[in-house]
Amino acid sequence: MATTPAPPPFQTALLAGALAGTTVDLSLFPLDTLKTRLQSSAGFFASGGFRGIYRGVGSAVVGSAPGAAFFFCTYEASKSFLASSPTFSPSSHHGSTPQHQALTHMLAASAGEIAACAVRVPTEVVKQRAQAGQHGGSSLRSLRHILGQRGSVGVVGVWRELYRGWGITVMREVPFTILQFPLWEALKGWGRERKVRVGRGLFGDVSVHPVHVVGGGGVGVVGGRSARPSRRCMGVYRAGWRRR
Repeated sequence: MATTPAPPPFQTALLAGALAGTTVDLSLFPLDTLKTRLQSSAGFFASGGFRGIYRGVGSAVVGSAPGAAFFFCTYEASKSFLASSPTFSPSSHHGSTPQHQALTHMLAASAGEIAACAVRVPTEVVKQRAQAGQHGGSSLRSLRHILGQRGSVGVVGVWRELYRGWGITVMREVPFTILQFPLWEALKGWGRERKVRVGRGLFGDVSVHPVHVVGGGGVGVVGGRSARPSRRCMGVYRAGWRRR
């Protein structure tokens, strides 16, 4: 039976999470822009259509690295804490059970998502308004517009505007991640066990294991389909769209 590898150092989780988050957000940003415009009550073409699909990319660049880093650092720390906690760990001398491992990954990933939302929600609010063509499609102008409301709504009002959709974001991300990460960790564990048993991975010994790519994509599809309705509500609410 394969042994569970030691958790990565804090610096590794920080840098790996930041790099992964930035790479994914920049790669998929055009699709995210098109999705946001399709959700706009003003209409797809009125919101910009296929033009300027990188509007709002500034806020995505600023928020991707810290948001993803927050998630992975919190996830790894929570996972290690829960796995070693005497009050949470199973009392059986046979070690951790699959059910306990899945629960550990669910709770750790949920904590990671809540931490990441502290950065993700404000940047998403600014980004989606720029994507929809508001304030000239500029992330900086969108942010200045929100901050400029301080005189009329106060600091609390500005805070609420920046964190518009916080609740629905957490409601979306937590169910998504409690499906995604236990499946992802189970696939990695299966890959390690198979390599110990057979002596090689399913696709041979390569630096980037294809099962990680295929497995990651598969669990992402499962979680994404489950969270799709809340994503739609969140996008409309954050951008402040109103039907006329």
